[in-house]
Amino acid sequence: MNYFTWKENGLTQDCTSLEAMASRFEESAKLMRRMSKEGFKLKKGKKVQLITHDDPSIFESWGFINEQSPYKQLQLIDDKNYNLLID
Repeated sequence: MNYFTWKENGLTQDCTSLEAMASRFEESAKLMRRMSKEGFKLKKGKKVQLITHDDPSIFESWGFINEQSPYKQLQLIDDKNYNLLID
């Protein structure tokens, strides 16, 4: 499963007014709703929140970088495509 870590460290830190903060939250909410409609999910762990998607092509089309461990990423490579990667 593709995922990246969700860390909110200052969504509104650079805002200079309450109105600017509200606008930032509204923009973020629109994006999150759009992501939800596209099939992204929130997976909560003990210390982290991950944004996940089951379809790697949709995940990549949004420009996200998959943080899944390299070992698990390599498991996705089937034998018939292996030679294409090493040539």
